[in-house]
Amino acid sequence: MPKSLGRRKNKLARPSGKYDHAGNEIGNLILRSLPRGECTRIFSSLEFVRLKLHQVLHEKGETIKSGYFLNEGMGSVLTTQPDGKSVEVGLIGKEGFIGVPVVFGFKTSALRVVTQGDGTAFRIDVPALQKLLPQCPELTERLQRFSLIMGMQSTQLAACNRLHDVAERLARWLMMSHDRIGGTRLPLTQEFLGQMLGARRASVSAAAGILQKAGTISYTRGCVTILDKARLEEAACDCYQIVEQQKEKWNEETETRSPGRRKIGPPSIP
Repeated sequence: MPKSLGRRKNKLARPSGKYDHAGNEIGNLILRSLPRGECTRIFSSLEFVRLKLHQVLHEKGETIKSGYFLNEGMGSVLTTQPDGKSVEVGLIGKEGFIGVPVVFGFKTSALRVVTQGDGTAFRIDVPALQKLLPQCPELTERLQRFSLIMGMQSTQLAACNRLHDVAERLARWLMMSHDRIGGTRLPLTQEFLGQMLGARRASVSAAAGILQKAGTISYTRGCVTILDKARLEEAACDCYQIVEQQKEKWNEETETRSPGRRKIGPPSIP
């Protein structure tokens, strides 16, 4: 296990409310939505870890050894090409889980997943997760639902990257990032944003300049600050609302079928 993850040797035994037995906050929405019986089973197999900026959690083509229930921070899901170029096709925050292929019995990752900042997560070894899934129907269902949300999101972002200009895509990306981390300051460089959006640095710089001139963001080297979220949402392409509306529709359908269930998706952040 890489030292940068800050792995703890102790196992989590009896989570209570918003914290585990060691005092670590349980921010992941999937874990917080589980019934008590499943919590008891799964938390004995989880380890609290700290994540660093630009840390690769899964690499394309490699065996998935661990899954991550994110608490804080954000994971960027990238499709990569043989020449090294990449473009983002998904974002995962505390609403989700990194390692969905293993839920369906696959061993390798088709995509690269890299962190978008410092964060925390509850890590689980793949053999332990696969052993738990048959015993935890609620966990299994929530992970399956999340996989459908990610598939829908990736499909929409593929269309977005083809059809919309860089300024609209940048605004959409900043909105999605804000929803997942809750902060208005994002540590970003033009080069990294270019990789996320599949655009040249000059195009990203021009797009950031447009948003900054409109008063929606403040952009300095290595940092973007959201100044006006409402206007930033107006500047984003329709893809942001399409994704959010579909998630809300699926949550409503789930609530109708099973009243009282918690939603799977980023909470509304003022």
